[in-house]
Amino acid sequence: MGGAVGLQTHIWANNTRSVILLAMFPVLLVGLIFGVQLIAMGLGLLPNSGRGLGDDLAYAVSMLGATIPLAIVVAGVWFVIAWFGNQAIIDAMTGATKVERRDMPELYNLLENLAISRGLKTPTLRIIETDAMNAYASGLHEGQYSVTVTRGLLNVLDRDEVEAVLAHELTHVINKDVRTMVVASIFAGIISVVAQLVLRSMFYVRGGSRRDNRNAGPLILIGLVIAAVGYGLAIVIRLMLSRTREYVADAGSVDLTRNPDAMISALRKIEGHSTVKAPDEVQGMFLDNQPDKEGIDSLFATHPSIEKRIAALVKYAGGRDLPPPDYGAAVPATRYGTSVPIS
Repeated sequence: MGGAVGLQTHIWANNTRSVILLAMFPVLLVGLIFGVQLIAMGLGLLPNSGRGLGDDLAYAVSMLGATIPLAIVVAGVWFVIAWFGNQAIIDAMTGATKVERRDMPELYNLLENLAISRGLKTPTLRIIETDAMNAYASGLHEGQYSVTVTRGLLNVLDRDEVEAVLAHELTHVINKDVRTMVVASIFAGIISVVAQLVLRSMFYVRGGSRRDNRNAGPLILIGLVIAAVGYGLAIVIRLMLSRTREYVADAGSVDLTRNPDAMISALRKIEGHSTVKAPDEVQGMFLDNQPDKEGIDSLFATHPSIEKRIAALVKYAGGRDLPPPDYGAAVPATRYGTSVPIS
């Protein structure tokens, strides 16, 4: 963020970074396929050149012309399943249930006014019955988008803070972050499964089949290194993608509500109270996750720390980091209104 000088520049810089990170996934997949071929060649499962190590590596490169189309077909099937079943899968993982307008009309109106102010169809609302404070957006296209909040968040945050959180999640919808994260998770899932299959296969394939390849050892070693590096980078890139998107969504919340103080106050209340049980891929979609990661550990965090997010809101959006809130001042969901002008 060093080059950013304003709110819009901050958003553009993060969007550019996200595109670059996402574009690296196909490169990683091709690299992983190459590593798998080297291991299979070393184990005798694929033919080798019968000559030196350099010739075997060149032969593996030539095989990519046939293996990459096969990998694309498998990835395509994976995408179709994820595309049509993603919401049901996420609901099952988090315990979220759909909320009808008659159940929480004030909360629905709050989200609807935010959506109308940007000319959007109102996303569906979902609730997770937990005291933890968190939220996330899901869905892949217009008419399927959903915003999920926890009961704990509604019990503790006041109207302006809930509005800021809803605006944060709506920004993920506006910026197509939800679709981007699903695509990134699918790529990471493919790479993860392939890498795990490679490692597991090492325990079941016997070495006798590779005695006709004098380069078996180096080929297997190089393949394993490539697979390990690709697997690690896939995880790091997916997590970095999530972190950059949270800065943009915080800025988008301010753009929608014109109230950076409410977003800062909401983050302060959520800090340390956001843990919701869910798989890692879904945790990356939450408003907050792993807020205490610092140093080397922060490389594997799905979100920037609350402190860094608030610092960005203060620096780029002119917000104020006020003293800790009074948790006794809870406002029931039925009292929500909205201050967002509807054009």
